[in-house]
Amino acid sequence: MNRFSRHRRLTAAALTVLTVTAGATACSSGSGSTDTKGAGSGTYTIWDPYPQFDKTSAWAKLLDQCGSKAGVKIKRTAFDTSDLANKALLAAQQDNSADVLIVDNPVVSTLAEAGVLTTTDDNKLDTSKVDPNLLAAGQAGGKTYGTPIGANTLALYYNKKVLKAAGVDVSAVKDWTSLTAALAKVKKAGKKGITFSAIGTEEGSFQFLPWFWGAGAKLTQLDSPEGTSALKLWTDWLKKGYAPNSVLNNTQTTSWQEFASGDYAFAENGTWQLANAKKAGFDYGVLPIPGVSGGNAAAPTGGEFVTIPVQGDTGRYATSQKLVSCLTSSANLYDTDTTLSYVAPTGEVQDKQVAANAELKPWVDAVKAAKGRTSDDLGTKYPKISEQMWKAVQSALSGAASPKDALAKAQSAVK
Repeated sequence: MNRFSRHRRLTAAALTVLTVTAGATACSSGSGSTDTKGAGSGTYTIWDPYPQFDKTSAWAKLLDQCGSKAGVKIKRTAFDTSDLANKALLAAQQDNSADVLIVDNPVVSTLAEAGVLTTTDDNKLDTSKVDPNLLAAGQAGGKTYGTPIGANTLALYYNKKVLKAAGVDVSAVKDWTSLTAALAKVKKAGKKGITFSAIGTEEGSFQFLPWFWGAGAKLTQLDSPEGTSALKLWTDWLKKGYAPNSVLNNTQTTSWQEFASGDYAFAENGTWQLANAKKAGFDYGVLPIPGVSGGNAAAPTGGEFVTIPVQGDTGRYATSQKLVSCLTSSANLYDTDTTLSYVAPTGEVQDKQVAANAELKPWVDAVKAAKGRTSDDLGTKYPKISEQMWKAVQSALSGAASPKDALAKAQSAVK
């Protein structure tokens, strides 16, 4: 596209509030300089959302190693996840984009629509080994913009002691009916059922999506009978005391703290809580979130894509491609995804992860069933849909409206 039209699109995109920085990302806060290109063509810039890793970390050393392999020096800048997309848009307006940009997967479509990113057709990245459901999070309009570095998602943690005391066989929990029956037994035994996050932010939508998709609903029709049944499941749990009213204000962190108290049978939470689970002091297990009639529900994917932004000097793409290929090679993905508590995006590395740690098996199963929030070509429509979804969830759980009416209002607002 010509320079004028690209600038106009970038300006429009920069005015968009980028709310989709999933609560699934378990990165600490930080910031970085907006300097990009180094003094010469032998320096390549990489921006990432991992400020918790300093220059002595294994991650920073890997970047340098990939640079050495490609014959260039690396200038790395780490940003907080919530800042990175806006920084990338601003840099693109100034023709000062990073050579390699690692960004939260729901933001890829926003940057792609703004003309910030090259496609894999342009940059020749090989994505053939990546699981299609994970790659879809970085696709829009039939084009692919980068490759995932790893994925996290949601599943159900369970407290084995609480379930045993309630006489619940977790292997029998295979669908919504059996899960609800288990919660009823837990309550009857004097314990607490399930905790999750239904807060009025993207975290609330993120946690509702497995149930919404698990019912067979689609984001293009929020008020379908399937979508309504998912919201009714949650509201019924609150009415029967199987879930606490605190879910209305729970973030994924506070929800986890409730589960870590040892009183709850189940908690919906993510891969990033594995380290905390080991510290909880009780025996736990993990199972994928069940669909309404069985099978694994599609949970939303968290995690980042490694992308190559548009450059005025297109001769830089060949080296950028080498850098990305190095970072996402099978050998490097295993170490990186272990560090980030991610499931790898390829079957080859997933098998290696499970062989090293059998506890990752349910997470690999959950990721294989997972789905990108911007998949189905929703792209930049997703943030508006998500906002109306979390508002509907809040309205129904608070008793302000029935699930049907809350979702009907949401769908009307999206239109």
